[in-house]
Amino acid sequence: MHHKLTKSYVDSISLLEDGQEFHRDTELKGFALRVGRTAKTYVVETKVSGKVRRVTIGKHGPFTPEMARQEAKKHLANMACGINPNDIKAEKKLRAITLGEVLTDFLAARKNLKERTVYDYKRMFGILPKAKSPRKDVREKPILFADWYNKPLTEISKDMVGKRHALIGKRSEAQANLAMRLLRSLFNFAIAKYEDSKGNPLIPANPVTRLTQTRAWYKIDRRKTVIKQHDIDPWLKAVLNLKNEGSYQSRETTRDYLLLLLFTGFRREEAASLMWSDVDLKAKTVTARDTKNHLDHTLPLSDYLYDMLKARFETRTSEYVFPGGGEKGYIVEPKKIMARVTAESGVEFIIHDLRRTFSTIADSLDTPAYALKHLINHKSSNDVTFGYIINEVERLRVHMQRITDHILKSAGLRKSADVVQLETRAA
Repeated sequence: MHHKLTKSYVDSISLLEDGQEFHRDTELKGFALRVGRTAKTYVVETKVSGKVRRVTIGKHGPFTPEMARQEAKKHLANMACGINPNDIKAEKKLRAITLGEVLTDFLAARKNLKERTVYDYKRMFGILPKAKSPRKDVREKPILFADWYNKPLTEISKDMVGKRHALIGKRSEAQANLAMRLLRSLFNFAIAKYEDSKGNPLIPANPVTRLTQTRAWYKIDRRKTVIKQHDIDPWLKAVLNLKNEGSYQSRETTRDYLLLLLFTGFRREEAASLMWSDVDLKAKTVTARDTKNHLDHTLPLSDYLYDMLKARFETRTSEYVFPGGGEKGYIVEPKKIMARVTAESGVEFIIHDLRRTFSTIADSLDTPAYALKHLINHKSSNDVTFGYIINEVERLRVHMQRITDHILKSAGLRKSADVVQLETRAA
């Protein structure tokens, strides 16, 4: 329909029950009124680079026909020069995107992130739900970028990154490095995802590169603590002394959990989340699901582990091998009981020390390099030879048994050799 768009004419038009229709202005080509079920909206349309583009000006009411006509003239002038106002509007919106919005898009796109990794991303913005009954003796973990959550990405400069890294580093250098690595990944994601109409990245450079350029990353020595050879005896005996007392039913679960960690080298969560469906007592194997490298990891059971798991299976009360009373249904890091083991044995340790102890013992027994990589489930994507070697579970059984024997002998729980009585010969 063609008619000069005046206030009286626009007011006389009724809204539609369904669909939409256009009333085109006879005075200014390209200027029109779009009528739908709920609103009357002024638009302008013409060709830009050979394609028809339509731009929304605004609704009738806030805009009068004359106000809308003046805006239409501005848009038509830009469009005649090859400028698409919709692109400008989209870019303006993109440039206002906040770090929090990037985090939301990032987590939605990276569906294979580990639960702990997602936790770390959320924690650095302070958006985790508060515990129902937080312990009074535990300090709340510091919020690293809470004040940047609603800040547009384009406003975060290299100088800001450098200063924040130094500020966090005063409290913890390791935490400062971790926070910046997470921030760097968000910026890299934004650089790849958000582009202007010409395909150029919205963010030309990652501001976290300032730390590399100025060599500001903190040098963090990799933790190398293990349970030393002479400490295995008191540590293992302190663990074996864990017995359920009264209504406290988790000591034996913790005992067996710590033993499995030491005798398999599994990571904390891999062992904690084990289900009975992951344990094959007939084949004498145990499988950690969806490990750090996103692959399942199957190990043969040594005789000691087999007996321990078989005994647990016969008295099982849960689908989890190591059940717990929390929301997840399985054991969480038992710090109180670990402290009890330390007090009794005199050996301080963290959970990951058990994995390092397992791999150190395996190496000390001259376990072949490729077998060792399989035992501790390390990827070797850059090793061409490794890709051709299919190290079946049964080939690892002898190595698992040797490691178990060594640990038990170190604790005096298994004989190091058979003593044979020699006959005395007559002179």
